[in-house]
Amino acid sequence: MSGIKPPFTAETALQKTKAAQNLWNTKDPAKVALAYTPDTIWRNRDTFLRGRDEVIDFLSKKWAKENGYRLRKELFAFTENKIAVQFFYEWFETRPDGHRQWYRTYGLEDWTFADDGLMRKRQMSGNDVEISEQERWFKDGVDVDTVEISEKHP
Repeated sequence: MSGIKPPFTAETALQKTKAAQNLWNTKDPAKVALAYTPDTIWRNRDTFLRGRDEVIDFLSKKWAKENGYRLRKELFAFTENKIAVQFFYEWFETRPDGHRQWYRTYGLEDWTFADDGLMRKRQMSGNDVEISEQERWFKDGVDVDTVEISEKHP
């Protein structure tokens, strides 16, 4: 992801967005953290992080909770060194009674990049919505980029 450097064009901003999507879908916190500056600053909902070590710890806990995680990011807007994306991801938690409850998380991210192409600031706002198995978009074997994202939501 760091190979694409600012200033961004429509093409490179889209490439950066999809590179981030693919990287996050690995669910490998140490690998994901390498796309950020060593002193990166994050706001993820109500959590504030600084540095790769905190990012790795945060993502490790996130993906331990969010089973079946599958993410899609879409380019929303960009400037010379900033990109905004909308995203959708689905995951489940197993409740004490053994029921698997699926969620879709909707949100927006605001990214600021250093000159070397690493992300130095990430701000995320998101909302989790319970969905049924039938309402899932990103079922096993589906390419997340081919799913039609409609304006109708559960």
